Amino acid sequence: MKNIIFLILFTCIAAFGQNIAKIDSGNINGARYRILFPANWKGKLVMYAHGYEFNGSPLQSKNPQFLKSMSPFLDRGFAVAASDYQFQGLALAQGVNDTEALRKYFFGKYGKPDSTFMVGHSMGGGITLAMLENFDNNYQAGLALCPLSSRIYLQCRKEYDMYATFNGLFPGIITPLSTIFDLKSNYQAQDSRKMLNRAMDIKKSIIAKDSVLAVAFAKRFDLKLDDLPFSLFFNENVLRDIAQKAGGNPFDNTNTVYSGFPDNVLVNQKAERLAATVNPETVFGKYDRSGNINKPVLLVHTLYDQLIPPSYGVINFENMVHHKGKDQYFTVKYTNGQGHCAFSPAQTAQAFDELRNWTKTGTKAKPGFIE
Repeated sequence: MKNIIFLILFTCIAAFGQNIAKIDSGNINGARYRILFPANWKGKLVMYAHGYEFNGSPLQSKNPQFLKSMSPFLDRGFAVAASDYQFQGLALAQGVNDTEALRKYFFGKYGKPDSTFMVGHSMGGGITLAMLENFDNNYQAGLALCPLSSRIYLQCRKEYDMYATFNGLFPGIITPLSTIFDLKSNYQAQDSRKMLNRAMDIKKSIIAKDSVLAVAFAKRFDLKLDDLPFSLFFNENVLRDIAQKAGGNPFDNTNTVYSGFPDNVLVNQKAERLAATVNPETVFGKYDRSGNINKPVLLVHTLYDQLIPPSYGVINFENMVHHKGKDQYFTVKYTNGQGHCAFSPAQTAQAFDELRNWTKTGTKAKPGFIE
């Protein structure tokens, strides 16, 4: 569980030492940034986008592991530029703007690199896709790792539906949706340091009520039972954050018919239901997925992901790309990783090398398994 928490909050890959020759850090429009230059810098650049951070958690720029986690890129002579974004939580659109501002800063100060790649984990993977959909003239290609690849509304709606159906079947264990979206109540993000203890409490309550139903419920949302409590904790923070940024509830499940449970009638009768109070476009509209890519994009996913199941997000984006007639620019690879962004440095390096080769030779990277 501790490893899962580390991966999700910081989207770091396993690390090893680096010889950093120079670090440029500062602030652009209220967003802190870091640019790492390796000793063997070859005039190449990776623009990196980090994943979702709980409000109040340590910033990426203050995370000592970040220097090491960029090893697959730094080892290959690439500088790495990364923004903290102006705010935490759901910041996909803001992350696009702040990453673009940082790219302009880099080009202006250091000159245009001979090659620039966009890379990101999780929400940062969604930012990577958005950059290739909207600012592709500045990039050779994009590497999207365990990305938020579907439409942003659909991904967050999955979290909402999980919460609504769980509260119907297991009432009184987690916060009701009605409370989460009540803007009259004082908002305070849950402390990520208390995540493990809170998840253990949730698990005990679930098992005490109905362990068999708990297993079936987790499976319905592509989860292992041990990951269900943590996912619920994570989802509450995401939904509370959305409520504040949207100024209300952008979701509406009053007409939703739920299925895939042991007793679908019971679930639909018991599910917590709320009507939307704000237009979802207010928080999800900007830089929404389009699938309109014109440069190579390599998407890499683990076979099991407790936050963004590959069968959900990847298919949605693949369909959008196909609809736009851009299949020649899109390849998906997978690993046997058992967790969100659970890639080894070697796997990330292999994917990056295959993407670079694609841009050099024009031969599309083959889809399939990465050892």
